[in-house]
Amino acid sequence: MAVLSELEPNRVFYYFEEISKIPRGSDDTQKISDYCANFAKEQGLAYVQDEAGNVIIYKDASIGYEDAQTVILQGHMDMVCEKNMENEAKHDFHNDPLKLSIMDDYVYAKGTTLGADDGIAIAYFLAILESSEYQHPKLEVVLTVGEEIGMIGISKLDFTKLSGRRIINVDNETEGELLTSSAGGLRARCTVPVRFVEKTGSRYNIILCGLHGGHSGMDINKYRGNANILMGRLLHFIGKYISYDLIYLKGGLQDNAIPREAKAEILVKEKDSYQFEDLISQFEGILQTEYRGLEKNINVYCEDAGTDKVRVLTPKTKERVIFLLMTLPDGIQKMSFENDTLVQTSSNLGIMRLREDIFHLIISVRSSLSSEKYALTDKIRYLTETIGGSFVQDSDYSAWEYQPKSELRDIMFKTFQKCYGRNPMLNGIHAGLECGTIYKRIPQADIVSFGPQVEDIHTISERLSISSAKRTWEYLLAVLENLK
Repeated sequence: MAVLSELEPNRVFYYFEEISKIPRGSDDTQKISDYCANFAKEQGLAYVQDEAGNVIIYKDASIGYEDAQTVILQGHMDMVCEKNMENEAKHDFHNDPLKLSIMDDYVYAKGTTLGADDGIAIAYFLAILESSEYQHPKLEVVLTVGEEIGMIGISKLDFTKLSGRRIINVDNETEGELLTSSAGGLRARCTVPVRFVEKTGSRYNIILCGLHGGHSGMDINKYRGNANILMGRLLHFIGKYISYDLIYLKGGLQDNAIPREAKAEILVKEKDSYQFEDLISQFEGILQTEYRGLEKNINVYCEDAGTDKVRVLTPKTKERVIFLLMTLPDGIQKMSFENDTLVQTSSNLGIMRLREDIFHLIISVRSSLSSEKYALTDKIRYLTETIGGSFVQDSDYSAWEYQPKSELRDIMFKTFQKCYGRNPMLNGIHAGLECGTIYKRIPQADIVSFGPQVEDIHTISERLSISSAKRTWEYLLAVLENLK
C-alpha cells in the first residue's frame, strides 16, 4: 500500500510518491525526465524533451482564459542525494526508491534526503496538468535537470520554445514568503598534487560526525559546523602536540550542502597512541563547548586499526593539505549593507577527497554581486595556486535582481491576503534559483518564487509539512485563477 495515499491533496501526494520511486540525483535524471515526458504523452499534451533532459509541457487555457497572458510554471526534477553513515552502503540512489514515512505533520525519507526540493513542485504541476477542473491561463510547464549542480539544465534550455513572460517558480521552502531576488554562484574546484611514502606505525580512523548540515546558501547564516573545515582544524590541532602521518581524508557529499561528516586515517608512533586518543577527546570537548546550543550531537572519536605498514602523505604534501583546510574562506564573507538580515557573499567547502595522486576540494561560492563572487573566487584560486595546486571554476550562474515593478507579484500578494488573511513576506534569498538564468534569457520576465514549508533541505532531516503543502496547493490554484 502506498505510504501517502491518505494525504490531501491526494493527487499531489500520489505524484510525489511516484517520483520518489525514481532515481533523480543530479547526475542521474534520465528516468525522471522520461517519466515526465511519458506523462505528457499519456495525457495528450504537447511537450518537448531536449538532449539535456529538460521537459516542457504545454496546456491550453481554460475556457474564459484564452486572452490571458501565458504563465510559465517552473521547477527542477533533480534532488540532492545525502545519506547518513549507516545508509552509506545500504541505500543506492541510482536504484533504490526513497523510503517515505510520515511523522505528525511531516513527510520524510528514512536515512536520506527527501527530495521535496524540488519534487513537490513537480507533483503540483503534474496534478494541475492532468486535471480539467482548475481555471488557468495557457500553461508552459518547465521541468529542468541539474539545478542542484549549477543550473545546468536551465542553461541549456531553448527559450525560443517559450512564449510566457509571467514565471512562477516553485522552489522556495518557506511558506508565506514570496521571493523577489536570489544570489548568483559558481563551483570552485581546487586540486593539489600529492605524494605518498610507506611507513609503519599505529593506525587510527578518525570520525567527526553528528553535525546538522544544511543548505549551503539558505542555512549559511545559521553558523552550523562544517565537518571539512573542522577536520582540517583537528588535524592541525593534533600536529601541535605529536608527530603523525596522514593516510586518508574524506568529507561531504555535495558542494551545495554544508558537510555533516568527515573521516580521516592517520598513522602515529606507538609511544604517542595514548596522547593521541586524549587529544581527540580534548578536541571533541572544545567543539561541544563552541557549538553549545547549536550542534547538540557533535561527535569526534577514533578507532584503533592496529599496527600496519601503509602509504602516507609526505610531510610537505601533508602540510599543503592542512594549509588549504586552515586558510580557505568558508561561511559568511559579507552581509548586505541594505538588508542586515540577508547574506551577500559566502562560500562552502562542501567536498574534500584525498585520492591516489591528488587532494581535491569543491567549494560553492555565492553572492548577489558578481564582483564579490569573482573576488572571492580569485582568493580561493590564489591560495590553491600558491602551494602548487590547480584551479578550475564552472557552473557559473547569474543572480536574479529585484525588480521594483511586478504585476505578477502584486496579483500574488493580493491573492495571498485573501487566502491567508495576512500579508506575505517579500524577501530575497542567499541561494541560487533558476530565476537568475530566466531573468537573463527572457526579456521583460516577471518572476516570483514561492513554495510550501520544507525543513532542513539538503540534509537527512529534510521534511515536508503536509498541512503547508495543502495550503500552498490551494494558494497556487487561486493565483492561476486570478491571472485572467
